Amino acid sequence: MRSTTRFVSRTAASSLVVAALALTGIQAASAATTKASSVVTCTTANTKLTVTEVSRPINHLLLKATNTGTKPCYAYSAPFLRAGADAQAPLTWADETTPQAVLVLEPGRSAYAGITTYSPDGEGGAKEKTLGVIFADKQGHGTNTEKTLKLANGGVFFNSAATVTYWQDNAADALSW
Repeated sequence: MRSTTRFVSRTAASSLVVAALALTGIQAASAATTKASSVVTCTTANTKLTVTEVSRPINHLLLKATNTGTKPCYAYSAPFLRAGADAQAPLTWADETTPQAVLVLEPGRSAYAGITTYSPDGEGGAKEKTLGVIFADKQGHGTNTEKTLKLANGGVFFNSAATVTYWQDNAADALSW
């Protein structure tokens, strides 16, 4: 009878451990879900945007988005960019720069997008004084709020070959395309 009692006791103890682990797993999953749900989409309302002309590579700008909010934000895909006030379509996204995962910006952290302004292969073009920026949402659509940035030196020349990278976690990667 003792061996039966021990066996039952071990079985009962094992069941309690399994139940405790299952409960902990549910709590951990619940905490992860809560944390994920507290991440918002990066927009012009919760980020500071800056655009700078870089010396290398030539014909490039660097767009920087810094999370100024109190919650982490997702920098989805690439920004929609409008070169000049009269632009009819956004710059093309450089598909070869698609990251493996969506960038999550903790408060105070930044994401970067490299902008190729023109190429000899492109057509037409004009010197533009402003750059309109709209963030993408989870579905790849614009968030509907544009931030207009002034371009340095009275403007930058853009032609039909202008492209923008997907958001990257560092400036070097954004400018390597």
